Amino acid sequence: MKLKFSLKDVADIAEHDEGALDLLKKRLLAASAVVLFFLIVIVLRLWILQINDGEEYEKRAYGNRVRIRQVAPPRGHILDRNGKEIVTNRPSFNVALIQEDSHDLSNVLKRLAPVLDMGVSELWEKIREASDTPKYVPVMLKEDIDWQTLAYLENHNHEFSGIRTEVQPVRVYHYEDLAANIIGYLGSISKKELESADRDIYTGGDIIGKKGLEKEREEDLRGEKGFSYSEVDARGFEQQLLKAVEPLPGREIRLTLDVDLQQIAESYMMAGEKSGAVVVMEVKTGRLLAAVSEPTIHINDFVGGISVKKWQELLDNPKHPLINKVVQATYPPGSTYKMVAALAGLATGVIDENTVFYCPGHYSFGNRIYRCWRHSGHGPVNLIKALSESCDVYFYQVGQRVGVDRLAEYANKLGLGLKTGVEMEYEKAGLTPTRAWKERYRKAKWQDGETLSVVIGQGFNLVTPLQLCVMTATLANGGKLYRPQLVEQVTDPEGKVVENFSPELVNEITGFDRYFKLIRKGMEGVVQGKHGTARSVAIDGLTIAGKTGTAQVVRLAQYRNLKEEDIPYKYRDHAWFTCYAPAEDPEIAVTVLVEHGLHGGSGAGPIARAVLNQYFSGRLNQTGQKQGATEVPSADE
Repeated sequence: MKLKFSLKDVADIAEHDEGALDLLKKRLLAASAVVLFFLIVIVLRLWILQINDGEEYEKRAYGNRVRIRQVAPPRGHILDRNGKEIVTNRPSFNVALIQEDSHDLSNVLKRLAPVLDMGVSELWEKIREASDTPKYVPVMLKEDIDWQTLAYLENHNHEFSGIRTEVQPVRVYHYEDLAANIIGYLGSISKKELESADRDIYTGGDIIGKKGLEKEREEDLRGEKGFSYSEVDARGFEQQLLKAVEPLPGREIRLTLDVDLQQIAESYMMAGEKSGAVVVMEVKTGRLLAAVSEPTIHINDFVGGISVKKWQELLDNPKHPLINKVVQATYPPGSTYKMVAALAGLATGVIDENTVFYCPGHYSFGNRIYRCWRHSGHGPVNLIKALSESCDVYFYQVGQRVGVDRLAEYANKLGLGLKTGVEMEYEKAGLTPTRAWKERYRKAKWQDGETLSVVIGQGFNLVTPLQLCVMTATLANGGKLYRPQLVEQVTDPEGKVVENFSPELVNEITGFDRYFKLIRKGMEGVVQGKHGTARSVAIDGLTIAGKTGTAQVVRLAQYRNLKEEDIPYKYRDHAWFTCYAPAEDPEIAVTVLVEHGLHGGSGAGPIARAVLNQYFSGRLNQTGQKQGATEVPSADE
């Protein structure tokens, strides 16, 4: 069979093939464009991965085989003024979990629980508590394991993927709870604290100061973390140490406190489970030698976190162990305020050393009768006798003439009503009332009869034990008011001094030397005088000047005629005693407040006497037995 094509047929075929070729060319061009696009995308992605983000992916690859550990630094030691160690450190071996390294967590925890003497549910609970923590951050499972447990885990580490042991310094308190409300305690950093913390310094799980000096001096005490870089295998087990950066220990803090004085004061306060405060301060420098608040916390209750039950017990305790009574509790000063009244009276010319008022045991003002603590009266009284025997009637008349505003003025000069600025948290300023204060805060006018309550340290008056000690020291040294100092020196790990104490003069009362001498003479009579209200405090070979005070808690008629021991504890008066010694060349001031202790001479005086005996023991030639009368006054101030 033969095919025959005409010229026309050939022309038609050629025309058709040319159209098909054009279509093919177009399709090839489109396909080439698509291929080129994907090639460009692939090249660009490779550039991003290898060039631009290469360093980041290199880090990730490095992180898959290298484990970086933080190494906690030892916190700085805390010493007393003589170099005695109060707080140091010891190593604690802990067990932690790195979740991203644990490949069979459920079985690991089942094997781990009996080793740690814990329940599996306890371990899961700790992991749940750290649910917000990144998987590469260690989760603490148990702290301070014993040597046997540590050895077992190290020898069987292949059985516990993701589990590691680490060493961390923990605090050692060489005198148990000595100065606990001053030293404070540590705890794990909270989420709220971490939010405001420097993230270059702190991470979740860090231990920080929570209260007291541990908190106030966190920057000095914390040190700087170290790091270790270890190669790990696919299961997270460490193969070798690649590099280590040693931690830098915290700075050492030497306090002004004297351990021996602190111990004596605390032991006397704890006897009979007293509640209150003791403050001992150098008169000429402001150094605090003792600062006692009782009852106190038990620091070990807070190690590793305090239980809900124990925390509630502290909150419910009527003696308030969580409060540092040295600066955070305020009380009416009682008759210790009479030194303020004496200075105000002398400085304003209301009285002089020869001014005499007669005390029949009461004083009439307006339509009220104000009684003296000695109901039979003191008879004719001058300033010296008024102070040494604590005559209320004398000072009623001084207060009436001076007025409440000028009393407040001189109270402020002596440091009352103002924060001392001591390095203790949450210090209160107390209160020195004035007419303007009452109008502003009580929306009422001042009544002149209220001044008579204020002048003997009652009414609206409120002071802290530290303020009263500062006032006593200021009177003793002739008018120099020093800021109380708690830290003597701070040194770095190489022993270089980075902070050194020097006395800080806050205020100086000038031109009152003669007035101070009169007040000091009256204070000397309180202890050394035949009729002084604290003659039971006297010590052979040591001249002591002081002042007793009874701070009324509440005025209830139904208890007026009861024997003191029959009055419910919470309604009994507070007892004050503040003093300095030696009277002729003062060195230290001692202030004691015993809550519901009834009388200053018998309730607070013996504690001050014990402190003075301890401080001057090396210089007393005598036995330290008290001189003068041996009986405690039946009704003292």
